[in-house]
Amino acid sequence: MSSQTPETLGIIAGSGVYPLLLADAARAAGIKRIVAVAFSGETDPALGQRVDEIQFIRVGQLGKLLSYFKASGVRSAIMAGQIAPQNLFHLMPDVRALVLLAKLKHRNAESIFSAIADELAAIGVTLLPATSFLQEHIAPEGQIAGRALSRRQQDDVRYGFEIAKEISRLDIGQTVVVKGGTVLAVEAFDGSNEAIRRGGALGGKNTVVVKVSKANQDMRFDVPVVGVETIHIAADARVAVIAAEAGRALLLDRNAVADAANRAGISLVGV
Repeated sequence: MSSQTPETLGIIAGSGVYPLLLADAARAAGIKRIVAVAFSGETDPALGQRVDEIQFIRVGQLGKLLSYFKASGVRSAIMAGQIAPQNLFHLMPDVRALVLLAKLKHRNAESIFSAIADELAAIGVTLLPATSFLQEHIAPEGQIAGRALSRRQQDDVRYGFEIAKEISRLDIGQTVVVKGGTVLAVEAFDGSNEAIRRGGALGGKNTVVVKVSKANQDMRFDVPVVGVETIHIAADARVAVIAAEAGRALLLDRNAVADAANRAGISLVGV
């Protein structure tokens, strides 16, 4: 364990495989003690077998999250995994969360997570980059899976990248669906999976999905992710290409994502 590796790591665990992979990677990196805050109805209960301590709370119980980390001696933490958009929209915030939300002029992922990071800092907890311990799962540049892109697909990836960067700059989303030089869907509050479904429903076969980071991405949260579930949803939507920003997007986990893309006949590239 290096001098910069904390003995205790806190994980704020949302849904999917991300928190599980992070716990395994952190353990392999030498973390002696892992403390997780999980969300009822969101976090995979299997996480409890990979960490030393786990506390399930309701989405919106910010005070309970802070109290648990403080009592557990957590000084470094990572946000991993998503919360279903409908649960964020219908959350029942506690008093601490209500005070936080009341201070925000705009309520989007960046503003809310930044405010939570400030609340963590106030009790002595540093929020680490979401890619910590997961360097081998960061999307590389070039072909990752599937067939080489056609000229038309390359053009759509370039165009989609440009559009995705712009909508991310405006804090709308980080994913777009393109076909033949036409933007079919952009990610909004409903999340990237729904954008893929909407775009596929409009474009049918051979649509292209592009996922990027923001120009000034805070790597502590809202990092673009492609997982096996993403591949399955894209396959159902008859997507032909998924392009993720190289060096900025996570493939969770990379080998499984590549295998799923090959089986589905989807070209996966880092751009």
